[in-house]
Amino acid sequence: MMFQNAALTVGLAFAALVGFVAAVDETTNPERIAQLIAANSHLDQQAILSDDLDWHFDFTKNKNYNFAPGGVANMNAATFPAAKMGGMTMAMLNLGPCSMLPPHFHPNAVNYVVAVSGNTTTYMYQENGARLVTQVLTPGHATLFPRASMHMMMNTGCDNAQLVSALDSADAGTTNIGQVFANGFPPELVNAAFGQELASEDVKRKMTPVGTGSNWGPEECLKRCSVTKPGAA
Repeated sequence: MMFQNAALTVGLAFAALVGFVAAVDETTNPERIAQLIAANSHLDQQAILSDDLDWHFDFTKNKNYNFAPGGVANMNAATFPAAKMGGMTMAMLNLGPCSMLPPHFHPNAVNYVVAVSGNTTTYMYQENGARLVTQVLTPGHATLFPRASMHMMMNTGCDNAQLVSALDSADAGTTNIGQVFANGFPPELVNAAFGQELASEDVKRKMTPVGTGSNWGPEECLKRCSVTKPGAA
């Protein structure tokens, strides 16, 4: 099985510094959210959500729903006002062949993930001194990432993979490690900490734009699965 040892996983993590995962969700209807917050009862909230369509969410209409390379479509208070009443986030994770979610963590939520289709390998570090936890998720299998634990995942197969993710917060938050290193901390400190140039203008230029949800994995997998990235010769 691919990527089953810590050394290869760490290599993947550093390679993923040029990627960005999980878009920042824009609040689609801030006025309605404000009304729901101010409502005095569940009946008042239901009166605000008076149309049956207010209770319907279509993941396939989300801008991040794709398999090339993939996307993270979130159903939360920002994208679906009714979710403000539930206090959680549901996400559909689409991973095309050889695509991955680079290292990230959710500061506000525990993350449960169950595979619907395909073959996905997940990796998780909970804190300093903890061991690497690796799982292979095929349909019907699941794992969880404790609050604020760093994790990543990759579709190691040549078919599309789809997973459903549940987070116990309507505003789970996402912090992408590559984004912090490239655009957050002072670059001279980042480079000194890692003993090499990881924070530079060149890295920023190579970063996947915010909103794509996932990025392509290692070249070995792309060649094995005969995947041609858009724009490649």
